Amino acid sequence: MNSSYFINIIRFTLLVLVQVLIFNRLNFFGSINPMVYILFLYWYPIQKNRASFIGLGFLLGLSIDFFSDTLAIHTAATLTIAYVRPTIMRFVFGINYEFQSFKLRNTTKAQQFTFLALLIVVHHLVYFSLEIFSFANLLLITKKVLSVGLSSLILCMLFGSLFSVNKE
Repeated sequence: MNSSYFINIIRFTLLVLVQVLIFNRLNFFGSINPMVYILFLYWYPIQKNRASFIGLGFLLGLSIDFFSDTLAIHTAATLTIAYVRPTIMRFVFGINYEFQSFKLRNTTKAQQFTFLALLIVVHHLVYFSLEIFSFANLLLITKKVLSVGLSSLILCMLFGSLFSVNKE
């Protein structure tokens, strides 16, 4: 068995467990519930099969929905970012990401931050639009996207720095 498959299975399992057992139970300031499972879609290897990536995005969202009882809202949000990830990557990294030698860890911190921030914003925009599902509450959707998105971004950056490999 290839080590990258094993690492991805471990990441998938641990992020689902951490999200469901820890972060779904946290509520900062009464309404901020960070979503760190998005890191799986951020860390997933770039040159892998896109169909399997979208399938894993579906399974990730479905796993979170199953344990959170959220009626496929996480699934829709993770499928959306799994589908638009190449577009976001092209926007952040340019044409460079299409080369075989491209590695996320070889990019600048600003590019990594922008990539993660865009994934989180798209995910949260879809998630809270489906959760609230009302144009009358557009200000509430924006407030939730910004507040939960900022907390998710901070925690994801923290986890990213804790579990990253140094480039030295």
